[in-house]
Amino acid sequence: MLRKLALGGIKSRFRDYAVLFSGLVIASAVFYMFMALATNKDFLSQNSAVGMTSVIFGLGEVLLIIITTVYIVYANSFLMSMRQRDYAMFMMLGAKSRKIAQLIFIETVTVGILAAAVGVVVGVGLTSLVGQLLMAQLHAAATHFAALWLPALLATFAFFVLMFVVAAFVNAHNLLKTPVLSLLHAAQTPNRLQLKPLRLTLQAILALVLLGIGYWAMQQLNTLQMAGLALALVTIVLGSYFLFNSLLVWLIGLLKKNQRFAAKNLRTFTLSQLSFRIRDYTKILAVVSILFALALGAITTGMGFERDIPTLASMQNTYDVVTVDATASTQAEAKKLTGVTSQTAYHLKADQKHVYFDAAELAKNPLLLVTTYRLGGVTPTKVTAKNFAKAADMAPQQLTQFLTKADFGKNVTVASAAQFAALGGKTHVATTYQVSDFRANYDVIEKLAKTTAKQNGFKSADEAGQKFAYYTLINGMFSGMAFMGFFLGIAFLAMLASTLMFKILSGANYDQGRYLMLQKIGVRPQLLRRSIRQEIGALFFFPGLLGVVHVLFGLQLFKGLIQQPYHNLYIPFGIFIVLYGLYYLITVWLYERIVVKKDIATD
Repeated sequence: MLRKLALGGIKSRFRDYAVLFSGLVIASAVFYMFMALATNKDFLSQNSAVGMTSVIFGLGEVLLIIITTVYIVYANSFLMSMRQRDYAMFMMLGAKSRKIAQLIFIETVTVGILAAAVGVVVGVGLTSLVGQLLMAQLHAAATHFAALWLPALLATFAFFVLMFVVAAFVNAHNLLKTPVLSLLHAAQTPNRLQLKPLRLTLQAILALVLLGIGYWAMQQLNTLQMAGLALALVTIVLGSYFLFNSLLVWLIGLLKKNQRFAAKNLRTFTLSQLSFRIRDYTKILAVVSILFALALGAITTGMGFERDIPTLASMQNTYDVVTVDATASTQAEAKKLTGVTSQTAYHLKADQKHVYFDAAELAKNPLLLVTTYRLGGVTPTKVTAKNFAKAADMAPQQLTQFLTKADFGKNVTVASAAQFAALGGKTHVATTYQVSDFRANYDVIEKLAKTTAKQNGFKSADEAGQKFAYYTLINGMFSGMAFMGFFLGIAFLAMLASTLMFKILSGANYDQGRYLMLQKIGVRPQLLRRSIRQEIGALFFFPGLLGVVHVLFGLQLFKGLIQQPYHNLYIPFGIFIVLYGLYYLITVWLYERIVVKKDIATD
């Protein structure tokens, strides 16, 4: 009987349960995706150049648990709000408290178990899909990466089941202590906006102090080490909450008092909508701002690591690929290179002890060798006959790419045009290529480098001194970090969208009656839609703005790891804001479909 009542309650409010369930599924899927990396110690150690990665992920686990806990608590309160009127009716009809408690337990735990189970399946699928796409894009091996990771599966399932078992006991205890009349009218009781200037002022000051401490701790990471990360984690989370709890309450109250502003169109109604459950909004918006910062920050740093890979490779070798005595098939392959910015041929001859460049060719087209090293990129040295000896001593490995295996180990020098012409033996032709985008030509360069090395007697492109070997080495060190950044950015972006949509759409049914009343008294649908866009726009704008501030300070953590962490920020910020805007438009569209009726005659 209890099972039938529980299933009947779900069927009667299927749309609300669908919103709740889909949000919980995404939350558990994202939790699994993060844990699939965080609990895989071999993956973290093999794919990160940062020794503290495991500790950083440990702090990330704490933050994710906090965020997910807040999300589950809110989802649980939404679940209870849907059913508490039904529970009150059962109690009025004589149902025993023990049976009601059992009913609550069955419904709550069932929703949690199903959400965790489906979420884990979705999480495994997303982990596999995102992982494969990123590995293909980054040319990253991602050693020890596993889409199906048992420790992550167990951790996710255990966490969600435990949270919902606890929630079930709390729900039963709270409901049985609440008077029946309070349960019947709970949905109609607003959390009214209360302006207490002293409290708001103290909270605002506390928020600014906490955020200031958190941002300072991130800047002083080299000094504070792990204590700085832990301090930033606590203070920024608390500071975000207090800032929204004071700022939004103060701002909404201020705008409602401004008659010139509030009296225009439906602004009073819009502000009242925001203030109706403002305390719930502040908690969720604080969570959203953190998720926004995590998602945007992860994608930004991922792009930073990805951007640094070809830059670091260019600091080791200027030429993207060099062919020596290219065959017809090699020349045909070289024609597939796109965005070629430079192509130069050099003729070399060898005797028993030396390999000679033609001084006349070097005067016309100097060699470009990297002889100085510094962060932020290098300017290659133009090498001619005058400075060849010095450059050759500083960059002997780079000259290897112009040689065959038979000439390897010989002294590389320069002969005058007359001396070069007088030399006997075979003339070798080395052709250098520079392209605008190494990554876009990766497959062609890989084939050219390996084919040339094999053709000239070398075992590998590494032994032949090709840039591809440096790129592969550096890519192996940093692509893992880029992979983690993009992977986590996508995961947090999914949870961000789920959190905001869930919060807004979960209240749509309660708002439906108010919008219907406005339509019946003659308010045009266009004004209602404008009010909806403004209300939801505010809920997207404020956490997004604070999230951007978090990221701008948070990038201080990556100074020294990323050469220029603030370089071209408009690219990741622009991409992310476009995606964020799409979520906003989808949320507005879904909300309008629920609350704005096309035909009110039948209602």
